[in-house]
Amino acid sequence: MIVLIAPENDIPNEIDLLTRLFEAGLQYYHFRKPHKNYEQHCAYLNKIDVKYHDRIVVHYHHELINEFALKGIHFQEQKRKDHIDNPGQYFKDLNMFGKTISSSFHEPEVLAACDFEFDYHLLSPVFASISKQGYEGRGFDVNHIDKTIIGMGGVTPDNLDAFKRLGFQGVGVLGGIWNTEHPIIAFKKMQQGFSK
Repeated sequence: MIVLIAPENDIPNEIDLLTRLFEAGLQYYHFRKPHKNYEQHCAYLNKIDVKYHDRIVVHYHHELINEFALKGIHFQEQKRKDHIDNPGQYFKDLNMFGKTISSSFHEPEVLAACDFEFDYHLLSPVFASISKQGYEGRGFDVNHIDKTIIGMGGVTPDNLDAFKRLGFQGVGVLGGIWNTEHPIIAFKKMQQGFSK
């Protein structure tokens, strides 16, 4: 399972590249644009062919799930801490039928102890980050945790086996695709690494 995180700031040809990634088989696109407001989120989504909307997970403006036929919503760590103790209240105005709910974690113990049943969990940093300078990897081993955990931090086509050995069911990637000269080729290599 490959989860592609959006570049925080728009990059040239982003929608075109994203469309080509969807065409290449991308199933999980985490739309994470902290500097965009609700209207800008809508404008961005409207540039993407609707046939790919069911592969998009939003980090901000979860109410977009009511306007667009998206894959699901994601809770960043602080938002999870703020809302997940009272999920009934949080979800009552969201059309969540058939949608995914995921969250970010930075400590395996916190992830293991979390009572809320997320569909999958992003855990970082496993290895030193490509997109965030000074974000050193911690080599988390999650083989003992019976949950779907996606490893993030320093993902490249060459270290997928290390993620698998550490117990991850997939990788969350940002710099390992967007910061490469050929994002589509990098993605396809990762896909091959997971189909082995």
